[in-house]
Amino acid sequence: MRKLLYAFGLTSALVFALAAQAAAPNFAGTWTLDKSKSQGLSPRVQNAESVSWIITQTEKDITIEEKVTGGGGPGGGPGGPPAGGAPQGDRPGGGQGGGRGMGMGGPRTFNLDGSETTGEMGRGKFVRKATLSSDGKTLELVSKLTFQGPDGEVTTNSTDKLSLSDDGKVLTVVRHSESPRGTQDSTLVFNK
Repeated sequence: MRKLLYAFGLTSALVFALAAQAAAPNFAGTWTLDKSKSQGLSPRVQNAESVSWIITQTEKDITIEEKVTGGGGPGGGPGGPPAGGAPQGDRPGGGQGGGRGMGMGGPRTFNLDGSETTGEMGRGKFVRKATLSSDGKTLELVSKLTFQGPDGEVTTNSTDKLSLSDDGKVLTVVRHSESPRGTQDSTLVFNK
């Protein structure tokens, strides 16, 4: 009986350890923003013809490239720059869409092992970190960007919480961003 209980306990511990180390859901693919289901969009995104995310994912990292086509209008919005990007008004073109990705740094890459990703983009420095929720269903992407503005150093922070529908065809991103312009909360809904 003791051996049976010991074996059961060991097996349970192994299953729990494997679940804790579970890989992030696979977010890879091309995703198109569904504005009708999204909330709290910046004027630039709301006025764009289309917004898409191209996500590539390996066992080690996840990369998100955000493309905005058409629209134009003022860059930024109350929440400041896009997650992990430079202020849109500081890009060439003053925040115009034109098919370019948002932010001067292009695609955003996060390590999936919990370690920070650091680097420089434009005239700023970034720190990014990905954390998988305890239930293994939500990937939290935290970005901090520090750059020199006209009045000195400026810091922006953003958090994107990514989750997939059960069928894997809908990506929901709950975004919170903070900058000197204030805070902004939004929910972005993408279809595959």
